Amino acid sequence: MSRSFGVLAVSIALGLVGVMPVVANAATGQMTTQVAATEAQATAKLNGLLGKISSLQANFSQTTKATTPTKSIPQKQGLKSSHLGQTFSGVMQVKRQGLFRWETTSPMKQLIVTSGKIVWIYDPDLLQATRQTLDEQMSNTPALLLSGNAAQIMKSYKVTQPNSAIPYFVLYPRAKDGVFESLAIRFDANVPAQMVLSDSLGQQTTVNFTDIKVNPEIARSQFEFVPPKGADVIDQ
Repeated sequence: MSRSFGVLAVSIALGLVGVMPVVANAATGQMTTQVAATEAQATAKLNGLLGKISSLQANFSQTTKATTPTKSIPQKQGLKSSHLGQTFSGVMQVKRQGLFRWETTSPMKQLIVTSGKIVWIYDPDLLQATRQTLDEQMSNTPALLLSGNAAQIMKSYKVTQPNSAIPYFVLYPRAKDGVFESLAIRFDANVPAQMVLSDSLGQQTTVNFTDIKVNPEIARSQFEFVPPKGADVIDQ
């Protein structure tokens, strides 16, 4: 599995971006147009939802597909073609500030974990561990949206909410040289239920969360990693 499989993601179909659905007004029966929130309103709403989460644990299923088949995608940057269309599953744990653990268990194994300073990506089949600073990983690990400082993260993204009545948000990085082009997150019952990441390589990753536990007690040891004896350690 390529290291960039660690690009994690968030939300409902990107086709909803910019759409203002028409619904019936309950009082009059007339059709009304739902309007999008302003950027300030969307940012405040998203911050409010994320601010209620100090820790989160969930099972995930993750699928990546190519959205622009004609685009040349370097294999060293994107998923291998044999991985596109496959569904990977595992367990996610995140905790403020800046702690996360993303463990893929099927159909192959990979662990991505950070205690806030160093990100480890461990491939047990290869007995190989890659070590990177958190700053290097910030631009391509949307899971940090759930585990980092929400106010600080909002400074990095333009936040939109296509329908002010629906807790569905699409974020666009303010930096033009990022790995991904848009990031979407949908909430159900005030908890993240789905994420969608559209990257600059013409790939779209959809992550669905199930068995979600909000604010569980998670031991800090879950976010620490020591390479197994005999593992190759690569610094990047």
